[in-house]
Amino acid sequence: MIGMKHQPADVALAVKRLQYRHHRALSRALAPLGLSLVQWDTLRHLHRNPDASLHDLAVLTFQTDQSFGSLATRMADRDLIERVPGPGRAVKHRLTAKGEELRAEGQEAVDAVLENSFDPLTAAQLDQLGTLLDSALGPDPTA
Repeated sequence: MIGMKHQPADVALAVKRLQYRHHRALSRALAPLGLSLVQWDTLRHLHRNPDASLHDLAVLTFQTDQSFGSLATRMADRDLIERVPGPGRAVKHRLTAKGEELRAEGQEAVDAVLENSFDPLTAAQLDQLGTLLDSALGPDPTA
């Protein structure tokens, strides 16, 4: 690895810095909608995974089951999601009409932030970056 232009630690730090920049910009963009980034992320994942369990949503949003349970309760109280009985003791989650509306509005804000962030890259460079990150993450990007 000697003589490499980018050392693994430097690349890891750059990924973390970009993530932090995105987190701050996305939080600012979602604030006028009354959403935090983790709330919008929950709405996004429920849109993609209707009837997801609390545990599945916790994993997808990088939360513990306990912290996500508190978040889900607050979101249900705001009529953004609903909790419905599943098989056995399981509880499934779904978007409400209000949650879907805010998810769509949030998606527009998120898209604008990310398009601006990656604007310095050509389409080919963005595809290459995506491919490289997929390779680094391996077969299970949630692990």
